[in-house]
Amino acid sequence: MPGTRKKPRPKGGASTFVLVNMPIPTKLLTAVGFVQSLALRLGLILLAVFVIGGVLAWHYKLPALAWYWFNMRNHEQEWALKGVWLPAYQVAIDGEPIVGIKDNMSGATYNPDTGTLFTVINAPPQVVELTTQGRLLRLIPIKGAGDPEGISHVEGDRYVLADERDQQLHWVRIGPETTEIDMAGTPTLGLAIDLGKNIGFEGVSWDYVGQRLYVAKEKCPLRVLEISGLPDLLNGDGMNLQIREWKSSTAWTLFMTDLSSLTLHEATGNILLLSHESQLIVEYAPDGMPVSILPLWKDWHGLRQAVPQAEGIAVGTDGTLFILSEPNLFYRFERSSPADWAR
Repeated sequence: MPGTRKKPRPKGGASTFVLVNMPIPTKLLTAVGFVQSLALRLGLILLAVFVIGGVLAWHYKLPALAWYWFNMRNHEQEWALKGVWLPAYQVAIDGEPIVGIKDNMSGATYNPDTGTLFTVINAPPQVVELTTQGRLLRLIPIKGAGDPEGISHVEGDRYVLADERDQQLHWVRIGPETTEIDMAGTPTLGLAIDLGKNIGFEGVSWDYVGQRLYVAKEKCPLRVLEISGLPDLLNGDGMNLQIREWKSSTAWTLFMTDLSSLTLHEATGNILLLSHESQLIVEYAPDGMPVSILPLWKDWHGLRQAVPQAEGIAVGTDGTLFILSEPNLFYRFERSSPADWAR
């Protein structure tokens, strides 16, 4: 037994065994204690890593992302033909700075009549017109604006501007000769829903076919609002304004951690949601079914570096995808093969 030894048998006597206590060396006790302490610490570290990893995975919604990724691949044959199908895109212009713009760029919309892009700057408040190659055409000051963060072309020279801080939607006109936009007296719709600190409206997109407006709220909580009945209200033809929350049909929440912009793709009826925190574009069908994903990560889809802070998204009539990132970066993605719906 440990700590004992057998006492020698006396000469000429009967055989007897006596257990005698032996002291355990101090160095051995110290070594055993060290091993036990080390094992405990390693166990606690592994537990902490497991818990933190689980919390981060839950926060960034990685299980949902993985599920959607595999689901996307299972429906590739169907959606590659009738959807936008983001896996088919490769970057053609990779984060080129827009000469003439320093920072604070947000939102994006494509005007099929002019064939140009429009975005907004919040400090100082301005509307920016760009070519589809990312060249600055003009800067239009906005008089009386607070914090413009989103813009969408409606029809002709009519646009919607979204103010994040006050959660106001303004209908304005921007023609070829417009040199200043005055917010005074413009038709305005206020939606003071979940007012918070700089986490209000981040993007707007007009549905030409359905005659409705989609509005993205950044977070706390993430929301996509669908507003119908606006044309009749603006034209004085009566009031039948309907506001509802658009949701995914397969999950109780969107799996991005924020929403920085959105755009409705007219040719397919699908909606593209942009997240700068998750660095993702996600395509949803009209019924809310997730269709495809485009990660804006380094080495994905030809990107040299991850898109730092994607704040605007738009799609041209030929299917070209445009991403605008703060401070002033321009990205153009093109489909590897033309889609049937592209014009």
